[in-house]
Amino acid sequence: MRPSPFPYTLILRTLAAWAITLLLFFPLAFLVMTAFKTELQAIAIPPEFFFSPTLENFHEVQERSDYLLYAKNSVITSVVSTLLGLLLAAPAAYSMAFFKSPRTRDVLMWMLSTKMMPAVGALVPIYVMAQKTALLDTQLGLIIVFTLSNLPIMVWMLYSHFKDIPHEILEAARMDGATLWQEARLVLLPLGMGGLASTGLLCLVLSWNEAFWSLNLSAAKAGTLATLIASYSSPEGLFWAKLSAASLLAIAPIVVFGWFSQKQLVQGLTFGAVK
Repeated sequence: MRPSPFPYTLILRTLAAWAITLLLFFPLAFLVMTAFKTELQAIAIPPEFFFSPTLENFHEVQERSDYLLYAKNSVITSVVSTLLGLLLAAPAAYSMAFFKSPRTRDVLMWMLSTKMMPAVGALVPIYVMAQKTALLDTQLGLIIVFTLSNLPIMVWMLYSHFKDIPHEILEAARMDGATLWQEARLVLLPLGMGGLASTGLLCLVLSWNEAFWSLNLSAAKAGTLATLIASYSSPEGLFWAKLSAASLLAIAPIVVFGWFSQKQLVQGLTFGAVK
């Protein structure tokens, strides 16, 4: 038997995969290194890759601004907006998946088309409405905006999950005398728990990372971690080391969360709205 040829293709693919991985990982690694440098080391050219790490930047971030306050605002706005979005999106997706009408597809496409508009196009009317209703720089205002921003994605993802549930199961429940609430609670909810979880996790990450609306609709009282990061940009310039420390403190919780829930996140991306 002739020996199989040397797998040059496999080696090239492996090297390409490692190169792409290092290329994508480098900005995060550079951010982590810069967070532990002094300001002089952070702006040094060429960059210093060997240095004595310091925690000075993290101490100054905490002393200059209340990190826990911004973190609390991020947790509250992202979690509450995700839960509220699920409460609104689940009935809409259920109705479109199991009680289709000739206009169901048009409605779904219209909802998705709203995500194609640049957010800055809606900034002025939303800002004016928030100002007139005293929702400017409040957690409630951010929760409403985050919910409405993610609602089209949530409806699409849940619709994709629900429409793959066999209709015969729900019809059998109706024949057994189940009410609409019993059908949703005892049949649909257990079968669609995977879709609800992946949709909620993805939209939680999107809400946590939302920067545009946080910067324009909040300040000191309801500012999220995105507002904390932006505060290190001043007319005098950027404080790179402190900016990196604030960024690391902002992304660390969601990175850890995403690491432990990556299976559900990948399922939501591959099986949901972008399927």
